Amino acid sequence: MTHEAMPAQLPQPPRPPGHADAAVVFEGVGKTYQSSAGPLQALAGIDLAIARGSVFGIIGRSGAGKSSLLRTINRLEEPTEGRVLVEGVDIGRLSQHELVRQRRRIGMIFQHFNLLAFKTVWDNVALPMQVAGCSAAQTHARVQELLELVGLADKKSMYPRQLSGGQKQRVGIARALVHNPPILLCDEATSALDPETTQAILQLLRDINRRLGITVILITHEMSVIREIADHVLVLEQGRIAELGPVWQVFGAPQHPATQALLAPLQQQLPDELRVRLLPQAPADGAGHARVLQLGYTGAGALEPDLLRIAQALPGPVRLLHGGVDRIQGHAYGRLLLAVGGSAPLPDLQALCQGEQAIAHSAQLLGHIELEHVALEHVALGDAGPAAISGERHV
Repeated sequence: MTHEAMPAQLPQPPRPPGHADAAVVFEGVGKTYQSSAGPLQALAGIDLAIARGSVFGIIGRSGAGKSSLLRTINRLEEPTEGRVLVEGVDIGRLSQHELVRQRRRIGMIFQHFNLLAFKTVWDNVALPMQVAGCSAAQTHARVQELLELVGLADKKSMYPRQLSGGQKQRVGIARALVHNPPILLCDEATSALDPETTQAILQLLRDINRRLGITVILITHEMSVIREIADHVLVLEQGRIAELGPVWQVFGAPQHPATQALLAPLQQQLPDELRVRLLPQAPADGAGHARVLQLGYTGAGALEPDLLRIAQALPGPVRLLHGGVDRIQGHAYGRLLLAVGGSAPLPDLQALCQGEQAIAHSAQLLGHIELEHVALEHVALGDAGPAAISGERHV
């Protein structure tokens, strides 16, 4: 049986932005589709505000309502309940002519790029301005500016078939920005890209967000994308809000089962060689065994793993078996697995997680392991100094 101590209460997320400083506001938004099998509810009771100038991620399982919600922002989907305010404008009340003008203020990029194969890079980017009736001089200046922004100025005469996937997405981003929109919607924008290209596109989107102040709203099934770029994240489950908050908080201490399932691939699993050797009980005298203690970090506050303080707080020799601590928005989250030797009893686990002397946000006794399996090469915490662990160690 494991023994665990958890913080009494998780920190509450910041209050959502008011309408005055929100790029998008959903008020009681619902969406029901009609099908041969009857009504299908895709969204229900969505109330939230997305801060202007932020990067906002939407995640959820397949069929959770991510695309339906995203597409209500530019009215590609019409809500059947509630309303959507974009930059203070109730887009549900706009005429078709007004909606066309409003959509120019909402850029959108897609998973499959949607480029015209028979047009060059330049022409693909210029097309929305030409359709809008912009002058040739305006179009030329804006297209040149955007191609330089996305790093494709030297590819302007190429056709889509001559471009890599990442280059095609850069064209899509440039095209989405031609009307200088304050909002950019990203519908699985990196799903068709390899990991290296994905990183480059994410860096470009973050750069655009910071330099231009554009609000970026993205949906994805890649949790690593949200961790990399988003400020806040919404978790949808069966069309309803399951969890909402800063990325560091949601990823560091997911509360809803849907969130926990989505983030499971990112969580560190107990190494097989440790799991098979872990014993629920040690011999009565504890001889030849060490206790295996797991310390968890949720990102709350300024608490980080300090190896010297950990060694000082625990009795007997302490060695690091396995661990990894990641960072999101400057907050450290992850876990350390420690082997605590000696016969002295462990301090109260709850006390290890409270007050100014806390060494972790959670502490859990997983079991016991024979000392012969705690190799000398495992890091002795008493010798490590007051350092924080970054990345993952597994020996």
